[in-house]
Order: sequence, then structure tokens, then C-alpha cells
Amino acid sequence: MKKYLFLLLTPAALQVCGQTTPKMDFESYNPPATLVVPTHQLVKAKFPFIDVHNHQFGMADKDLAKLIADMDKLNMKVMVNLSGESGEPLQRSVVNIKKNFPNRFIVFANVNFKGVGEKGWAEKAAQQLEADVKNGANGLKIYKSLGFTVNDIDGKRVAVDDARLDLIWKKAGALKIPVIIHTADPKPFWQPMDEKNERWLELATHPGRKKSDTNPAPWDTLIAEQHRMFKKHPGTTFIAAHFGWYPNDLAKLGQLLDEMPNVVVEFGAVIAELGRQPRMAKQFFTQYQDRILFGKDSWVPEEYATYFRVLETNDEYFPYHKKYHAFWAMYGIGLPDEILKKVYYKNALRIIPNIDKTLFAE
Repeated sequence: MKKYLFLLLTPAALQVCGQTTPKMDFESYNPPATLVVPTHQLVKAKFPFIDVHNHQFGMADKDLAKLIADMDKLNMKVMVNLSGESGEPLQRSVVNIKKNFPNRFIVFANVNFKGVGEKGWAEKAAQQLEADVKNGANGLKIYKSLGFTVNDIDGKRVAVDDARLDLIWKKAGALKIPVIIHTADPKPFWQPMDEKNERWLELATHPGRKKSDTNPAPWDTLIAEQHRMFKKHPGTTFIAAHFGWYPNDLAKLGQLLDEMPNVVVEFGAVIAELGRQPRMAKQFFTQYQDRILFGKDSWVPEEYATYFRVLETNDEYFPYHKKYHAFWAMYGIGLPDEILKKVYYKNALRIIPNIDKTLFAE
């Protein structure tokens, strides 16, 4: 029987049957499912929400009216711009916001890590953060460059938990602002590019994302550095971006949250992981409903529909919006309203200062 099937499916056999074998790559093969099940194509969130992970570069000169129009279509009441920079550029962004839409945007500051190791560097960095908060910043965003490409004045990699950075995290705690931090990337980026790597397609189409134990360090090393830093500063609230790169191991993530009460998470760019494990994800969202924030990462308005559908519906077997990122199907978690409200806005209102609460009056 096996031999018969093999012969039937060979190109020669198909030619005999008057058919041709189409040539296509994996990315091109994307047939619509023939499955007939209830569907809910959501383009707007059920409740107003706060996106705590967005990037709007050059916000000082941006026409915010177009941005607001797109936000309104999604029911996004507040966007947190994590790319606020520091100093004068941050001040200009805040001026543009206050002049036009003062209650719709929150700006996070960034740290310039150039000069780590110089005498007085940490004190200056902490002072700059305090000045940025005084000038309108309501949080601090740390990019994955810390741990990847940030070097000290001697050319050595600066670890995420480097003691020379402690004054920054301490200052954030004293200022009562959260620190959202992206450390490392998905663990498969460090694994061999072979038939066993679930991220093979993403790495093949985006080769710059491939990492190794020497480029710049092992994944486990980077994540361990982050966790040590979290534990070293219990008085500072940290937002682990991208579910701390444990969206595919929620039991482990739950264990980490239990160990580190000063840490919360957001799911920017990892909704595909949650959408393929709806029962486990719903259990996690239920247990940790006070410690999860809504985040998207890239600003592509039409992609929010996938997030709404995963969070709000019980739909089955629907596609993600980027096949190279997630070739599997999504399933809705179907969160109850009270948990949805916490994820969409209530948790962010508690953690991020100075958000206009009247936008979310029930």
C-alpha cells in the first residue's frame, strides 16, 4: 500500500494523469481552510484599551491627528510610546502631545548607554532619568541592545545585571515609574537552523535574527541576567516585554512571576504563542490576571484584529497575520469581561502613572 501511494504521488505519475506539479516554496503554500466553524472578525476591541508597547519614532514632529483616527477605530484610548528618547527630543515630543492630544499618549524615556564605565556615568544617567520624568516621561524603556550590543569603555559586553547600572533601576523605583525591558529574543534563534527549529522560516527570511552562544551570549545567560536584576531591585516595577520570552512555557513563566512579585508581563509580538494553546493560556490569564498588560509592539493597525480575536472569542483554527512568524493556526481564549478589562486597561492604570482615568469610566 505504501509503495502504491508513493508512485501515485511522484511527479511522473501526476504527469501520466494529465496533471502538473506546481512549484512553490513553503511561504507561498497557504491554502484557505475548508473548515466551517463560527467566526468573529473583530476590528475593534470590546473595551477601551491601553497599548503599553508601541514605537513612534520622531513623535515631536508627527501629525498626531492621523494616529488618533487609527487609534479610535481600534478603540485604543491610550498609546504608550516607548521610543521617547531623552533630553531635548523627549521634551519636544511631550510638547507636541500636550498641544494636540494631551490625554491620549504616554511617553517612556530611554537610556543612552554610551560611556558605561566612565567615572560618574551612572550618577549622570540617573539624574537624566529624573529630569526626563520631570519633563513628562512616565516610564523607562530598555531595548534588547542591553545584553546584545552595549559595551563599556573597555569594549566588553555590559550584562543586563551589571552593577554599574544599579543606580538607574533604583532611581526608577524611587520615581515610582515602571521599567519595560526587552532582553534576548525567542530561544530558537540560538538553536541550529535545521528541520527541528520551529523558527526556521523566520530565520531563513530574516537571517539577521540568528544568534549563537557567542553572538552575543547564550540565551540562558541573558535571561538569567535579567532575572537577577529583577530580584536585585524588588522596589522597582519591571514589565517583562514579550512575556519574558516564555509565552511557549506558561508554567515556567508563572513560576517566575511567583518568585518575582515586582514583575508584570506584556504580550507584544507573542500573541501567536498564546493563540495555539487556548486552554493553557486561559488558565494563565485567569491565575495572573492582575499582572498582564496589553502590548502589540509594531504599529500595523490591521494586525490588532488577531489580538482581539485571540483574547475575546472562542473561534477555532484561524490564521496569524505573518506566516513566517507563526505558520500554525490560532484559537480564541475567550476571556471573561472582568479579565479582559484588566488586561485592556485596568492593570496599566495601576502600574503606569498619569494616565487619564476618565477615558475608562464605566
